[in-house]
Amino acid sequence: MDEPPPPTVRQKLGGWFLDYGYVAYWTARGVVGGRPDQRLHPAGQPRSPVLLIPGVFESWRFMQPVAEHLYRRGHPVHVLDQLGWNTRAIPELAAVVSDHLEREDLHDVTVVAHSKGGLIAKQALGHPGTLARVRHLVAVGTPFTGSRYASPFLLPSVRMFAPDGPVIRALSLETTVNRRITSLYSVFDPHIPETGRLDGAENVVLPTVGHVRPLGDPRTLSLITDVLERPPPPAETDQPGSPGA
Repeated sequence: MDEPPPPTVRQKLGGWFLDYGYVAYWTARGVVGGRPDQRLHPAGQPRSPVLLIPGVFESWRFMQPVAEHLYRRGHPVHVLDQLGWNTRAIPELAAVVSDHLEREDLHDVTVVAHSKGGLIAKQALGHPGTLARVRHLVAVGTPFTGSRYASPFLLPSVRMFAPDGPVIRALSLETTVNRRITSLYSVFDPHIPETGRLDGAENVVLPTVGHVRPLGDPRTLSLITDVLERPPPPAETDQPGSPGA
């Protein structure tokens, strides 16, 4: 896919405004929406399972357009109500992900994650048992190299994204799993000036402006579908911590 042209200042401001409108709408839905809809993963769905992981200060409802799109295409969709608003430490939440995959005995899973969710998923892939269960990670708007905007914050749930923070630095050293990752990121993301590019991964620049609203964009949903419809990759013998390709 050709990289889209950079947006104009007007497009950036308009996209930023619409991005926060999306945040306001799905925050309200998250508050009043109650528990996850168990109909998203009934027995008998014919295609491979999907696990959704939202970003910081997000409930799974922020990813509801993704959930509904994939469910309609026959994928059982799993969400993690235990994450709450996703403010805890990344290693702790990665353990929640690994425990869910093991408890539900899920295999051939595609993880679709937003922002911090992509970092949680990559951390979870560092567990050999989790890596064996996950087919691929599609990360949307994930700050794999951090965001300079996080550095001035004293709030730990935000400061953890500082480029020189311990979790960001540790994850940047784990390159073996990058080949299992597709990183989708906007041509302009007001929260991540560094972009979501990840060395060794499949990187796709979305023709969108914003950090959250791309989750509901038909072009993003189409790209996620394309990844899910690829044939399964051959079995790999390498493990996290071994030299990456």
